[in-house]
Amino acid sequence: MTRPGPRISPALAGAVDLSALKQRPAASTAGEGASSGAPRGLEVTEANLEAEVLVRSTEVPVVVLLWSPRSDSSTQLGDALAALAAADGSKWAFATVNVDTTPRVAQMFGVQAVPTVVALAAGRPLSSFEGMQPPEQLRRWIDSLLNAVAGKLSGTGEGEEPEEADPQLEQARAFLDAGDFDAARSAYQAILDADPNHAEAKGAVRQIGFLQRATTHPQNAVAIADAAPDDLDAAFAAADVEILQQDVQAAFARLTNLVRRTAGDDRTAVRTRLIELFDLFDPADPEVIAGRRNLANALY
Repeated sequence: MTRPGPRISPALAGAVDLSALKQRPAASTAGEGASSGAPRGLEVTEANLEAEVLVRSTEVPVVVLLWSPRSDSSTQLGDALAALAAADGSKWAFATVNVDTTPRVAQMFGVQAVPTVVALAAGRPLSSFEGMQPPEQLRRWIDSLLNAVAGKLSGTGEGEEPEEADPQLEQARAFLDAGDFDAARSAYQAILDADPNHAEAKGAVRQIGFLQRATTHPQNAVAIADAAPDDLDAAFAAADVEILQQDVQAAFARLTNLVRRTAGDDRTAVRTRLIELFDLFDPADPEVIAGRRNLANALY
């Protein structure tokens, strides 16, 4: 059976789970082709995922290959993508995740098979595909990515002068890359206080705040909430955990149903929390669109 070619698709369901960053190992800096036989590209680890993939994708698209040395097609696809990345210069970045040596990173991407390729822009999954693709199909896919983000990211293009580094922003990124969430949130908040429209700072403060809260909940938070369906705190904790587990639809449905059963201040609190969860995602995400519609129906 012929596998269909990759196509641009809506953002993948759920957010990339960053909770594992709180337990990053003290890893050495990964370089291109660090593993023996690895495809040429930046090797992604838990330690550099935030800076080299999510933050970098706010500047240029980042194409991530999830691969295994046990898969010949993984190596072939990696070589093909590396060649395209070299030909295109700074238009996009190529990174690799060895699913055998960094399984938690692979889990964050929700990978089901190798090779899998995920393209991210502005910190969000933009397109993905599984399996080997012919070179001409890969070329068309990369071109479609570049067209989709043209003029929407902050990265420099050919012929443009690179922007001068912002020391305050670099420090915030360094804190985040080191796993110091408290310091990173404070640094990003300072940037946001000075520039309320700063997109990276706004998103970082929101995401870090969520992770700091969500990773304190017990692992059985969903079972606790199911046993006490009208307990607001339990429902909030369960929804957070479901988001971390990338079960976004269940989290939204849990709180939407709670909106229907509550009134007054309790209803306002649930509505506020649900909107906060919507804001963790791209507004164009189909699950967010559906969630907002269901909330409106529950309210009116």
